[in-house]
Amino acid sequence: MKNLSFTIAILFSTVLLAGCMSSEQKKQAADAQVVIATDNLNKVQANADVVAEKAATEDQLKTFRLESDLKIKNNEVSIAELKLKMNKPGTTHDQMYAKRIDSLEFRNSNLKKRMSDYEQTHSDWEKFKRDFNRDLDDLGDKLKSIAKESRK
Repeated sequence: MKNLSFTIAILFSTVLLAGCMSSEQKKQAADAQVVIATDNLNKVQANADVVAEKAATEDQLKTFRLESDLKIKNNEVSIAELKLKMNKPGTTHDQMYAKRIDSLEFRNSNLKKRMSDYEQTHSDWEKFKRDFNRDLDDLGDKLKSIAKESRK
């Protein structure tokens, strides 16, 4: 946008000065403007290419969303099972156990929200995917750990 404003300013000043210039000077000024405009266009295109590479394609996003939704739903089922076991008559679980389950449930809902937020912002795809998978895997590991503890 800054480059576009600069180019417009140059064009405007050239038009003002055009009345005072010879035809050779006008040609040189026009050539200079073409070079500047071409450079600006190349920079904008290069920037657009970089942004496009960082964003996910629709197919990548759709596949990743489906895989993540499946894992999130599996986590929800595991959390529900842990809550049922916790409230089952004849078993005793402390408040710390209940807080851990609530914490995992909160993290799971945050992951769901992060996925929908990405769909709106389309930030750096590879970084988002790496961080999201790491957090999702960590949550799954913690759920498995709590499930093992509840069996004992």
